[in-house]
Amino acid sequence: MSEQPRRPRTSGKPYRRPKKDPVRILAFEALRAVDERDAYANLVLPPLLRKARENEGPEKFDARDAALATELVYGTLRWQGTYDAVIATCVDRPLGDVDPPVLDVLSLGAHQLLGTRIPTHAAVSATVELARVVLGDGRAKFVNAVLRKIAQDDLDGWLERVAPPYDEDPEDNLAVVHSHPRWVVSALWDSLGGGRAGIEELLRADNERPEVTLVARPGRATAEELLGEDAAVPGRWSPYAVRLTEGGEPGAIEAVRDGRAGVQDEGSQLVAIALANAPLEGPDRRWLDGCAGPGGKAALLGALAAERGAMLLASEKQPHRAGLVANALDGNPGPYQVIAADGTRPAWRPGSFDRVLVDVPCTGLGALRRRPEARWRRRPGDLEGFAPLQRGLLRTALESVRVGGVVGYATCSPHLAETRAVVADVLKQIPDTDLIDARPLLPGVPELGDGPDVQLWPHVHGTDAMYLALIRRTG
Repeated sequence: MSEQPRRPRTSGKPYRRPKKDPVRILAFEALRAVDERDAYANLVLPPLLRKARENEGPEKFDARDAALATELVYGTLRWQGTYDAVIATCVDRPLGDVDPPVLDVLSLGAHQLLGTRIPTHAAVSATVELARVVLGDGRAKFVNAVLRKIAQDDLDGWLERVAPPYDEDPEDNLAVVHSHPRWVVSALWDSLGGGRAGIEELLRADNERPEVTLVARPGRATAEELLGEDAAVPGRWSPYAVRLTEGGEPGAIEAVRDGRAGVQDEGSQLVAIALANAPLEGPDRRWLDGCAGPGGKAALLGALAAERGAMLLASEKQPHRAGLVANALDGNPGPYQVIAADGTRPAWRPGSFDRVLVDVPCTGLGALRRRPEARWRRRPGDLEGFAPLQRGLLRTALESVRVGGVVGYATCSPHLAETRAVVADVLKQIPDTDLIDARPLLPGVPELGDGPDVQLWPHVHGTDAMYLALIRRTG
């Protein structure tokens, strides 16, 4: 019998195959998609979780696994700025020289150490194992060394070390402590009108996980029907809103699957409701949603229009988004039409509509709770790119509404350059217009400011930071 060949001797400990942790591997894959493809976590994560839950093997996900993966992804993205400041003090090179996949693993580890209740030893060992699987043994040693430095203090201790004193640089202090780019802190502070308490409350709200909010589309579903779901409570302000206080899976709800209800922030619902209820002179038969994608507001507007016997035209420039609008409106109880058209080059005659909504493309700074990666992706220069489009869409909307009709200008950004500045500039060019006081059209909603426009806030109203100006065409 021949002797079996022996493996060559190696120095050190015997090789151990790294343990695969499906939760952390999934979180890493989601972060890489956000970084490499400019994807949004709210679009990337659901299919990854669905695929993991469909796995029948020993690594099958359960609800706790899904919850942990979700927290790791969103928590890491929300606190990326703070964690970068901490990691930068623990590495021997500029942060920009650290390979992005390594930085993602380090950030995942930092979040477990500083932002969760996972025990220190478990956070370090699990992240090092992840590094061995996705990066290799060599870089796993680097990850281990850095995480052990981070683990030497808690979040408060690190903030004292890496954040400049508030008295010396308030904006930079808030940027590091609350994990927002400095320019975003400055812009939000300007929009709030000053005061430390308000800006800190807003920044904290941006880092909280938002509730899932549903909309019952009138004529197709009722809020009472949705309140029969587990952990469902009424919305705060919209009569069509229902909040799922424990998260929940909207796709598991029959009314949502059927399109009779949808997922829609309460701020977005209020914008559509206010436009629908704005006082109107003359007929009320034709409504336009001039920036209809992906279709949430269009579906609510279409249902409200149907109650009045009015018809909705939903226009969206991008064909694939127009398809989403068509899906959202499918089954609407009244007449509607969906077209793919450029809102700045209308496919309809001037003065064709009684009510017009333009929820214009913007920086999205009002939805940072739901899309935390947007705060790191946007740049101040983006404002200049959006400005001509926003003004062009509002001008076209005012030209598209008849005399006596109403236009609603909305953004999911509180930045003054995207809200009041746009409205003021366009109304100077089109003098035969009046601003309508939007506040009475949001009954029961507190702290709406001096008007006539309305700015909603996450920390005040529990909604995205939606802005709305209502304008009547007078000539």
